[in-house]
Amino acid sequence: MEVEQKGRIYRVAGPVVTVTGIEAKMYDLVKVGDEGLMGEVIEIDRDKFIIQVYEDTSGLKPGEPVENTGLPLSVELGPGLLGSIYDGIQRPLPVLNAQLGDFIERGVAAAGLDHSKKWDFVPEAKKGEDVRGGQSIGYVQETANLKHKIMVPPGISGTIATIESGEHTVDDVICTLDDGTQLKLMQEWPVRVSRPSVEKLMPDVPLVTGQRILDALFPVAKGGTAAIPGPFGSGKTVAQQQLAKWSDTQIVVYIGCGERGNEMADVLTEFPELEDPQTNAPLMDRTVLVANTSNMPVAAREASVYTGLTIAEYFRDMGYDVSLMADSTSRWAEAMREISSRLEEMPGEEGYPAYLAARLSEFYERAGRVKTLSGDEGSITVIGAVSPPGGDFSEPVTQNTLRIVKVFWALDSKLSQRRHFPSINWLDSYSLYTQNLAEWFVGHVAGDWEELRMRAMAILQKESELQEVVQLVGSDALPDDEQLTLEVARMIREYFLQQNAYHEVDTYCPLEKQHDMLAAIMVYDDLARKALNMGRLVDEIINVPAKAELAQIKFEAEYGTKLEEVETAMRAELA
Repeated sequence: MEVEQKGRIYRVAGPVVTVTGIEAKMYDLVKVGDEGLMGEVIEIDRDKFIIQVYEDTSGLKPGEPVENTGLPLSVELGPGLLGSIYDGIQRPLPVLNAQLGDFIERGVAAAGLDHSKKWDFVPEAKKGEDVRGGQSIGYVQETANLKHKIMVPPGISGTIATIESGEHTVDDVICTLDDGTQLKLMQEWPVRVSRPSVEKLMPDVPLVTGQRILDALFPVAKGGTAAIPGPFGSGKTVAQQQLAKWSDTQIVVYIGCGERGNEMADVLTEFPELEDPQTNAPLMDRTVLVANTSNMPVAAREASVYTGLTIAEYFRDMGYDVSLMADSTSRWAEAMREISSRLEEMPGEEGYPAYLAARLSEFYERAGRVKTLSGDEGSITVIGAVSPPGGDFSEPVTQNTLRIVKVFWALDSKLSQRRHFPSINWLDSYSLYTQNLAEWFVGHVAGDWEELRMRAMAILQKESELQEVVQLVGSDALPDDEQLTLEVARMIREYFLQQNAYHEVDTYCPLEKQHDMLAAIMVYDDLARKALNMGRLVDEIINVPAKAELAQIKFEAEYGTKLEEVETAMRAELA
């Protein structure tokens, strides 16, 4: 039950407002001023309460009333989440757009879920059955391909006294327990509290993305954490959209946190039109978008990350795999820096608050593949984009992120200028999951997967060392075998690592095709070195016509026959 207490504004400093005359706990939700702007208690100093307001505070003045709801900032979780576009505090933007037009006025409230829509609830638990927190008691077919499980909220257990099937709104009581507890289709959860699970599982199943450089060289595990740092224009947003579209998860939560309005507009217009390759239905049917652009209030930017995470945990608890994209955590950190300076806290490195590392750790810590309260397996894979100013990876947000995440996909502006996409630098990037995932790849794809991966990386490393010599004296001065190494490295880069996100076939590459493409390049490497040892000229070997045909394999949907023909031709030409 809401406890309303009235206080008064004492001081206003941007999004930070000081209030007196109320009793409140940390993170209580309050309504500030005559317009009832939403805010949250972030500091208590004796009789003064410091509040961060999630909306523009211009025009607020001392003496205006403040109400405390007595509740923490929470999100509504239930049928209707999928396909929704929210702002940072779970107000549905299409609903606000219909009410107010393109510009949102201050103090406007809107429920996160549609409370008038009726959903067809199909019970799976029966009267007299004992249930506990996290257990599913039935489901709603929310979209054509996804069952939305209705779960008992964590911390509640008992015996079912009544359970009703049929059409219900999210406010209707669908089940009562013997102690009188009423269960609805909807539950609320405070965003800053992570939802409980039984245990975390080992990260030994890969998140298959269909992007060759990620799957083959720097894989991420389901329930893992990854960072994509890169300067402006290096392809962060396209990389995240590719991951959202193609990764083998059932749910996508995309948080546009402090991105420029035009970039977020592209996401909001493109996502609804994208077709889900797994089901051929619209991709939005399994996506939740949280949009908080750079011109929206900074405090809501900080909240948007927690809103998205809580929604992701809710679907994880149903036993689904969720991929969560945060674009970008740098803007989130900037919001923390601004609020910290308003609070006159001691600044850390580059003005960021001293607790920056702790907040980032707390965010990434909520990822993981877990055993849920109901005994299912679910996962949240968190992929955070970082936008270091000027592409400087030594700045605090990037450095603190690298200490936490296990996968680092370093975007390189030089590669993007050379039109090499995805512009992930294979020398700077790394994945700490490769050993954990090697067994899965060997068992599910091919026995020589790990051997091919290590061989390709060794060739790329060797190329990097040789490039220094080449820049001084030219490649013709190198011994024949090293000239051959440079050529094989070029084939790996151009034939394998480069991938066209806008080509209907090349945009997604199955694991079997990735293996066959890399194996074919290594077949050429073996044949070429044999020919070299038998005295053939390196120029002849490099210019065999069949090798160039390998470049076209990635654009072929039915590639098997073509690849066999190319390999046969290569063997004949190099025999």
